[in-house]
Amino acid sequence: MSLPFGIERCKVDTNGRFKLPVSIKKGLGTDDNRFVIRRSINAPCLELWTHAGFEEEVNFLNKELNRYNKEDLKLLRMLMRCTDVELDSNDRILIPQEQKEHLKPTKEIVLQSLGEYIEIWDRDTYAKMDEDTTDYAALADQRLGKVRRDSLKQTEDEQ
Repeated sequence: MSLPFGIERCKVDTNGRFKLPVSIKKGLGTDDNRFVIRRSINAPCLELWTHAGFEEEVNFLNKELNRYNKEDLKLLRMLMRCTDVELDSNDRILIPQEQKEHLKPTKEIVLQSLGEYIEIWDRDTYAKMDEDTTDYAALADQRLGKVRRDSLKQTEDEQ
């Protein structure tokens, strides 16, 4: 299941709850109010998955990782550090304590959709990404340009 696209800002109350924006809730296309939150291994943020989407992730991990290999098991343990959460009657999600300690949210968070899941960032940490001087055009050409060119060439050859 894909999630809606975009970026949303949310207030976090003193208990660590935030209201799921209407645009995201409508974009889910489901009445399932269950989600999974886990720590990201790539950035100082959290990942918010739909319950169904995380089930697919778990199936993928179980297929690709060997539980009898110590390194695979170590990775699996890290990727399964997660907590089931549900929307309350006011469409709020409580950030669990373990994940809250990792995120260290102030009073505002940023939700950024990545298609399969939504990243949850502390507002100040997210803002620091704008200071990144990466040449994204060059990176896209390096990482995606060849793939795109090969795909276009294949389409031309088929015609």
